[in-house]
Amino acid sequence: MSHVLPLANGLRTDHPVPGLPFVDDSHLPLDNGPEAIEAVGRNKAEGMWGRFDKNRADGGWHAFTTDPVKHSLGWVVRFHPEHGRTVLLMRDGDTSSWHTQWTQDQLLFRAGGYWFNGTTWYRPGQVWNPVEQDHDRRKARAAVTVTAADMLDGRADPAKAYVAKVATFDPDAARPDNWLDHLALWAARHQERGGALELERCVVDVSSPELTGSQLLGAPEMAELGGITASTLRAYISRGNSEVPLPQAVVGGRDQWARAVAEDWAESRQRSYEGVGAAMSAGDRDSLSPGAAEVRDRFVTDFRHTLFDRPDVRKRWVLRHRNKESVAEIAGELAWSVAVSLDGIIPTEHLGRTVRAAVLYDWQDSIDMLAGDKDDGAGKWWHFSLTPSVAKMLDWYVRHFPGEAYSTIGDIQQQAHTKWDVPATDTLTALRSALDLDGALTEQQRTTYFALLEPHENTD
Repeated sequence: MSHVLPLANGLRTDHPVPGLPFVDDSHLPLDNGPEAIEAVGRNKAEGMWGRFDKNRADGGWHAFTTDPVKHSLGWVVRFHPEHGRTVLLMRDGDTSSWHTQWTQDQLLFRAGGYWFNGTTWYRPGQVWNPVEQDHDRRKARAAVTVTAADMLDGRADPAKAYVAKVATFDPDAARPDNWLDHLALWAARHQERGGALELERCVVDVSSPELTGSQLLGAPEMAELGGITASTLRAYISRGNSEVPLPQAVVGGRDQWARAVAEDWAESRQRSYEGVGAAMSAGDRDSLSPGAAEVRDRFVTDFRHTLFDRPDVRKRWVLRHRNKESVAEIAGELAWSVAVSLDGIIPTEHLGRTVRAAVLYDWQDSIDMLAGDKDDGAGKWWHFSLTPSVAKMLDWYVRHFPGEAYSTIGDIQQQAHTKWDVPATDTLTALRSALDLDGALTEQQRTTYFALLEPHENTD
């Protein structure tokens, strides 16, 4: 998720954002549909822009526009025919990025990326699901939706609140301390609108055990879970690395993350190209993949033999004080250079596509042979067999390029699910069985590798 900073929510939104000030949006044609919102900024002046898109799944839409009064700010709007409208004011440069967050069924984002689809709250999407071609949807534990009616208990005084004007709005100003007074003013204006949602349906926030103070982690604990130093994590954040999730809270000026979010982030790092490669190279002094280490070891022997064991070659360059051990050291460095250059020698992208096509072709043969078979076992994972050559090639790919192979296996899972409705776990079982029979990976290496590929089961 991109690092978007929502500044304030418009006065007439059905879903106010807790803590943020209300800004008058009456100069926007919010009730005239997405085309009118787009037209406010699109091609109106240099530096202005607008856009809208339909959400075909739910009949709603989302739109954004540069503010016509203050061009450094922009508005984004999400409308759902049942759950109402969200209006956010933010820096104009962030509007288009935020626009991409509302392309599916996301309606609201709270607590640093927790999101609501109208019935369920989910944690920020971080772990990729190759079958769904989207991030895993992981439910927030025991989440409770907090509405405007829940927060207004009669003690708030709308007379102490105000509505800011966009022309004079300062995005760096402190948030109001008496936000419930502002919410009370919003509620009064909201109820004056004809057709407005009842306050019991106006979602303000989410409450979950995951977001309690005891479950929040600081940067040092977050970094430790991710296997990096706190300074590295802070460098990622300062550079705007989008793979680092937004914090769920800021306590005493310091970012705090929910443990559940941090654990998802750590898992996503483990399942990344770099994470898979690191897991598969554990124990190797040069951090090479198993296959690359084999290449290095083979060339060490070849280079040492050529440089030292052949007198006709050795006499051309070896000084008297150089011995067999020093030559072996040089040979090792040359061999390491070959091993770490494999991705420049072998076209891994095309190899991955070829391996994927070969696996799916073999499986299609299995399906064709079982056509018409009434055996209850037909179509089960043990019928998805690979020829020895294809299995050996896949095993070679995993050993030499574990990160790239990880992505290819994800594509195979997705294709098998689409073509034959094969569950992701069955795909992995079939592939592992083939590598057990014909591969060169050790049992421990296979266990480590396929554990990273196992889909997550949300038991919440």
